[in-house]
Amino acid sequence: MDGKTPEISPTQARRLLESVDCSRPVGVRDRAILGTLTYTGARVGAIAKLRLRDLRDYGEYRSLRFTEKRGKEREISLRLDLNQWLQAYLLLVDATGEGRDAPLFRPLSAASRSRFSSRRIGPWTIRSMLKRRLRDAGLPLIITPHSFRALVVTDLLEQGVPIEDVQYLVGHSHPSTTQIYDRRARKVTRNIVERISV
Repeated sequence: MDGKTPEISPTQARRLLESVDCSRPVGVRDRAILGTLTYTGARVGAIAKLRLRDLRDYGEYRSLRFTEKRGKEREISLRLDLNQWLQAYLLLVDATGEGRDAPLFRPLSAASRSRFSSRRIGPWTIRSMLKRRLRDAGLPLIITPHSFRALVVTDLLEQGVPIEDVQYLVGHSHPSTTQIYDRRARKVTRNIVERISV
């Protein structure tokens, strides 16, 4: 069974992340969101639901706790670069007086284009932001937030990570679902077609 999610390659994902202008607060936020998509394989809805309490500090490392479909929870350790991007973003969020239930990712305030509101960002806003960032980076607009799940699955399986570990990372109940996101067979097919001697 082959999934229909459009692909994004590691090279394209890197190009996208590097293209974000972080001289303004919105760029710092967008890099943190795109990094979360890239390095966790989380669904866009789970990213939009993140609260301040879901960013957990264990001293030696930090993690994000995601609430997925049907209320299933999973916790993912943060890569060093993603941790730094989240920290840079949080320095710009004025959460003074807000509790740990306050949203992690927020839209810009309507009153000020340099401050964030206290509301949570919606999945549709993340999708729109991704399209804008793809356009700015000169990347195919067919890429969706779900494309990053295929990237994570394929990349880790190519590196020999056991499918059970990849399955847990992306929050699938069954390995067969994880295999739908595996794009290694598509790469073989493209390589074979390129060898046709015409």
